[in-house]
Amino acid sequence: MVEPSRTQRLGAYAVVVDQDRILLTRISPIGFPVGAWTLPGGGVDHGESPHAAVRRELWEEAGLEAMSVRLVDVHDVHTVALGRGDQYEDYHGVHLLYAVEVDTAQVPRVTDVGGTTDLVQWVPIEQIDSSLGPVLPMVRHTIERLDQFAAGWSSRIV
Repeated sequence: MVEPSRTQRLGAYAVVVDQDRILLTRISPIGFPVGAWTLPGGGVDHGESPHAAVRRELWEEAGLEAMSVRLVDVHDVHTVALGRGDQYEDYHGVHLLYAVEVDTAQVPRVTDVGGTTDLVQWVPIEQIDSSLGPVLPMVRHTIERLDQFAAGWSSRIV
């Protein structure tokens, strides 16, 4: 048996909540897993600050500027399974989860057309387990801890 390729990826993700809804993005046909919903965010580029990465990713995937960001939590996932190209992959994703404030009057839109995000929208939190479709584990992790993302804005990092 061929050993699976090993991949470790550091990502920065925006948790943007407005009352009873959360901002989510859908993974495009060139991403993986296709059609799953996740938080706006993605890989931290070599040499890039995670704080800068979460702001950049929020702009690319939602067309929104972060007014403030605050690192709240770290989530990770480790799987050995079929991945991209139907090849087995030993994948370890480390997700930095930031509480992010945006101007909620702005309409979110994908600005990085042709990338790994094909849709962004505000989703009522109660719809996440019903009509939304597949959701990545980091979203469920975040929903279970939403109070942590709303608390403490007086100590925010700008």
